Amino acid sequence: MSRDWNSHGLPCLPGYSFRDVTKSAFHRPQTLNYSKGYALAHRPTVGIGQDPLLSEQLIQQEINELSFETPDITNGSFDQSMVKDFIPAHVALDKKVLRYYAYFQENILFSPEEESCVRPVVIYYYLEDDSMCIIEPIVENSGIQQGKRIKRQRLPKNERGEYFQWRDLNIGMDLEVYGVKYHITQCDTFTKEFLESEGIVLNNPEPMPVDSYSKRRKNPQPSFTKASGFEGMQKFLTMDRQVLQFFALWDDTDSLFGETRRVTIQYYLVDDTVEINEVYEPNNGRFPFPILLRRQKLPKKIKPESETFPSCVLEMSAAEVDEYYSPKDFQVGQTTKLLGRCFLLYDCDGFTKEYYQNNHPDLELKPIEVPKKPDLPPQRKREAPPYNGFGSPEDSLKNCLTVIPEPSKNSMLKMLENEHNALRYSARLDSQNPEDQGRCFILSYFLSDDMISIYEKPTRNSGIIGGRFLRKKRILKPGSTVDNPEFYVPGDFAIGATVEVFSHRFVLTDADQYVLKYMESNASQIPLQTLDSLRQKLSMRTANNQPADQNGDDEAEPSS
Repeated sequence: MSRDWNSHGLPCLPGYSFRDVTKSAFHRPQTLNYSKGYALAHRPTVGIGQDPLLSEQLIQQEINELSFETPDITNGSFDQSMVKDFIPAHVALDKKVLRYYAYFQENILFSPEEESCVRPVVIYYYLEDDSMCIIEPIVENSGIQQGKRIKRQRLPKNERGEYFQWRDLNIGMDLEVYGVKYHITQCDTFTKEFLESEGIVLNNPEPMPVDSYSKRRKNPQPSFTKASGFEGMQKFLTMDRQVLQFFALWDDTDSLFGETRRVTIQYYLVDDTVEINEVYEPNNGRFPFPILLRRQKLPKKIKPESETFPSCVLEMSAAEVDEYYSPKDFQVGQTTKLLGRCFLLYDCDGFTKEYYQNNHPDLELKPIEVPKKPDLPPQRKREAPPYNGFGSPEDSLKNCLTVIPEPSKNSMLKMLENEHNALRYSARLDSQNPEDQGRCFILSYFLSDDMISIYEKPTRNSGIIGGRFLRKKRILKPGSTVDNPEFYVPGDFAIGATVEVFSHRFVLTDADQYVLKYMESNASQIPLQTLDSLRQKLSMRTANNQPADQNGDDEAEPSS
């Protein structure tokens, strides 16, 4: 019996199905497999017991039916206009924004000048995602927080969860958002063309109402009296940080120890104040006192009744002064008397000249050439103090010049440039003692501080312990004294030369290759005899295939 008998109107219940006794396979097909260690699932191709699937039967039946149908054959070209390309909304409506002009009214409390304020806004509707934003144009010095009122979002239309669409917006309507009612008055050209193309009839545009306070602010009422401080505020806004600077000579020769001094006079245009500063000159024998007159307004004419009271007790007020000093009272080339002192204005800066040319062209500026003060006589060169026995002679000199000795800048620069640089020579001891014949020494001259150190090479079976013979120290030449010291310099170290160190005579026998390189780079400071001896010695060693001395650890000076 076939399994298909179950589909002949019989319910799938026990007793209504017939079993095929010839069927022996009842397992489900395998749908899971492993490939290279990964589990892969695939669709089954057969049913339980290797029975064909119902979907496979239907597909095969459809294929058989289609194979007997013959398609209609048409002649002619295919009309491409029948098929239209699909364009999504986010591409077709990208960067397309509807713009409306609106306003809302805000009640003003506790103000006698106005009851409400009209605040214009701009409403943007983005067709791409039906979002909206409301921006209030910023008005300078309005005193109101303006800018973006509502950020870009979908605005709710009612309590049912609906949102505003572009079909809901029109001119002349009220748009209520979050408790604020915006009245739309106009839109731009693109918005008008878009809505008319979609079949929406726009209302007539409305004029934007005028705010009474803004109108009164643009057209203030005529007033015939200026408020207190108006002139000072105007000068502050127009003349702030504008200063007239004059160079003058203060004639103080009438006093007991007086003389002519150089000063600078600053006139501040912002508040008509004057400040006088003294030009400090080094080595003038006086304590520096730069401010001669602090910044203040200088009275030019005083009322007669105020002269009865001593003016030195209290500061003079504006009620007691008829006139203060102005820029017209300062003219280059003339003498000006300020608070009983005479000042000869001999020159001014560039800004002052330009100011007088633009504002006071009738005043002529005549700069005066002031003779320079004679130069001081040359100071006598200080002689070096006698050596006190502590440290080096330079230390004794520094102790006399400064309380705390400081190294000179030249020595510091020399130390930084020649740090770790040393000239090394091989030497032998010139002695009458026969035991000193085989002793070998290495003499190092340090370029950073002009010090010399001597190291003795250890020799086998000599009975003399090698090592440091002389620590780093500056060595005086024979015949020099402590008061007039003369130290060894690189030009004194020639091959075959004798170096006397504390009654020990050393004869230089060889040198490093770096010594010749350094001498040639500073040939202007090295004697020609020293250079020739080094070139001759190093060339002979190269001809004999002898290796040049290197700065090895076996020849270096051991640490203490």
